[in-house]
Amino acid sequence: MRSRNGNFNFSLRLCTIILFNSLALSASEYLISYKYIVKDATLYNETLLVSKAMTKCEGNPQEEFILQNNSEENLEKLLSKNPEEFLEYIHKLGLHVNHDEKTLNLQNSYTTILTLKTTCFKVDFNDNFATIAPLK
Repeated sequence: MRSRNGNFNFSLRLCTIILFNSLALSASEYLISYKYIVKDATLYNETLLVSKAMTKCEGNPQEEFILQNNSEENLEKLLSKNPEEFLEYIHKLGLHVNHDEKTLNLQNSYTTILTLKTTCFKVDFNDNFATIAPLK
């Protein structure tokens, strides 16, 4: 016996499958910022902030970076497993450098701050790797 809303269930399932596949197959966009502070030859602070973009980012993908991925879907966890490679990639993108040096009573003191301003990255997770590319 067929119910009156039998077609409704089929269309609901179909819409759910289409929505799920479109979300799973499309690349995600993340906002990433980085700050590295050195004070008197000592690392004072290092901060890498990663958050999922709430709105669509505008721009074209630039030089991409590929990281090995073992089915990880969380970008922050993936970057924490490969920090050196990603930070080297960020340095190649270009960082803003702010250097301040002071001498008081023959004592030299300096602070250097390297900053990657908040940048939108397109991230595509695959089975064996993740492709990361900044949008400009």
